[in-house]
Amino acid sequence: MAVRPFAAARLIAPIIGLGLSLGACQDGGLIGGASTRHLTPIPVQTMSLMQTKGMSQGDPIVIRAYKKEAEMEVWKRGASGQYALLKTFPICRWSGQLGPKRKQGDRQAPEGFYTITPGQMNPSSAYFLSFDTGYPNAYDRANGGTGNYLMVHGTCSSAGCFAMTDASMGEIYAIAREAFAGGQRAFQFQSYPFRMTAQNMAKYRNDPNAPFWRNIKEGSDYFEALHDEPKVGLCGTKYVFGGSDAAAGACTPKVEPLVAEKRAHDNREIADLVAKGTPATRLVYEDGGGNPVFQAQQTSTAFASLSGTETELPYAAKEYGRHHLGDVSRPESLAAGPREVEVDAKGRPVMLAAAEAPTPVKAAAPAAAKPSKAAVKPAARTLMAKQPDAGDEPSRAVVKEGPAAKPERISVADADGDPSAYQRLLSKVFNKETLPATPAADAAVAEPVNAAAAHPVKIAHAAPRPASKETAPERTTKADKVDKAP
Repeated sequence: MAVRPFAAARLIAPIIGLGLSLGACQDGGLIGGASTRHLTPIPVQTMSLMQTKGMSQGDPIVIRAYKKEAEMEVWKRGASGQYALLKTFPICRWSGQLGPKRKQGDRQAPEGFYTITPGQMNPSSAYFLSFDTGYPNAYDRANGGTGNYLMVHGTCSSAGCFAMTDASMGEIYAIAREAFAGGQRAFQFQSYPFRMTAQNMAKYRNDPNAPFWRNIKEGSDYFEALHDEPKVGLCGTKYVFGGSDAAAGACTPKVEPLVAEKRAHDNREIADLVAKGTPATRLVYEDGGGNPVFQAQQTSTAFASLSGTETELPYAAKEYGRHHLGDVSRPESLAAGPREVEVDAKGRPVMLAAAEAPTPVKAAAPAAAKPSKAAVKPAARTLMAKQPDAGDEPSRAVVKEGPAAKPERISVADADGDPSAYQRLLSKVFNKETLPATPAADAAVAEPVNAAAAHPVKIAHAAPRPASKETAPERTTKADKVDKAP
């Protein structure tokens, strides 16, 4: 008798679970003996939704995640051969900053295009259920990325992972399981910093990660224009997207007309937005974020702002607000919310540049005689000392409070592309302590998440906030190691 692909996977699942070594969000080992939670059927409501959309449980899937919006979408390919959105799940917790994962211990949840096979599904996860994103992929390795076992899992604790509630993870796992049982050999996991709209691309155009985001937008454009998953290849240190030629590594793969049309339309819209004065900004997080439906779950009145006409959600806020969250990692950083900082063309904070702008030199009163060259030289040397050398990244002067304070030179070059360094830079500007990026475990002693939903604050128009409390040392157990190979 023939064995369905995923039926065989079920038989060897416990072995696979044991084979996953302790790592980033730790998913190895059987928890409390054998479990059948990985066999839980797809909820009846979701099955009904599939029927309404002309889908079946065995149809292939694609999963797309967005950090800023803290949402994860499950798409299914229907009878038409095109993918359509089945359901959107709110992400309970992700850690780090917007931007790709670069090195082990940076707390970054990965961004890019990943392939998930049955062997990456973990039915014996320490965090209810999970699947491994497959980081590092070929792109990550080509760019020196280090780290492993970056998961999508249950329990709202993240150290470089996408943490869902157990209920959401159980449903996503069941949908993936049935897609494998239906014959899909692997599904694509697309991870983005935010929705790749023209508005977001214009807004975050000067972020140090912008070149990488423009690269992965090419894959997003392909999916959104054709409603089909792109083939993914590598040309040097960049992604390439398209058909079979892209998969083979062609550096200039064929671009489908609909994809080219979408890219051209978005590029025009981005140019228009910039021309109209859309400010370039950067979002800086204490330590990642999560969906407001979870942050607001402890107050009944907080849902009013989530269910009104101003914000339309593709999920019921009250339904997810009742989900059990488990241990929430660093809840105080969620309560703080992200800070939106306006940046210049080099990604440097505008407030920083304004603070060190040279004081205009008042015109001297007419002199009876032209000053000598000897008198001019000292002043000229003083002015030149304030100017950056050609080709060097200028340092920024920050004046500390106090009568005897002297300007402190801070290197912005060191912060470019390094979220933790950028945080430290901003902490000096705004006299605010920030949470360090550490490879410590995130299944720490958890506190309830703050009731108030976090919203971005434009720093240029807001008073500095008081320093946040330092997080208590986090416990590390065999079942909860972070981002480390065994």
